[in-house]
Amino acid sequence: MSESEMAMLGHGGMLMEGSPYSIPSRKLTMWLFIISDAVTFGAILFAYGYLRVATPDWQSPFNSASIINVATMTFVLITSSLTMLGAVDASKDGDKPKALRFLGCTMVLGLIFAGLHIREWFGLFNQGIKLSSGLFGQAFFSITGLHLLHVLIGVVALAVVARKYSSGSLTPGHVETTGLYWHFVDLVWMFVVPLVYLTNIAR
Repeated sequence: MSESEMAMLGHGGMLMEGSPYSIPSRKLTMWLFIISDAVTFGAILFAYGYLRVATPDWQSPFNSASIINVATMTFVLITSSLTMLGAVDASKDGDKPKALRFLGCTMVLGLIFAGLHIREWFGLFNQGIKLSSGLFGQAFFSITGLHLLHVLIGVVALAVVARKYSSGSLTPGHVETTGLYWHFVDLVWMFVVPLVYLTNIAR
């Protein structure tokens, strides 16, 4: 490492702002969180896959109507990722009103996803499938419940960021960092759908 790079080293070996190799601490923190959370979800989904294969009498409660609902939920989340991208781009361009509109759309889409998910749960309850009704119920509600919790946390985070960004307390960088979390939550859903839903269609 050159002397100029050594001079830019901050506490703990982190390159300070101004270096071409620097990463804002908030973004680095978010990436570390995402990596750790990805490992957690990966382990849970791997365990689910093992149980699914190892259990001969595994329940398969989903039908075509269920899959249409899942497809709708997926469309809502993908659209929310696009509106989140719009919010980040608008904030970087200095268009605060547009960024706030996109953030609002993202929050609304997140709540729509949550509503569809809860409606799905009640439909399963009516079929007698609950958290206490065997391995499928335990696995399904644990995985989807954890993901839904992440979505709701994301909606709250977006609301806080939108309010503080509107008042000037936060910068476009904060909007972008929150967007990383939102995209991660959306990406996790793309793994949940084939593993948890598409492998459990009633035949």
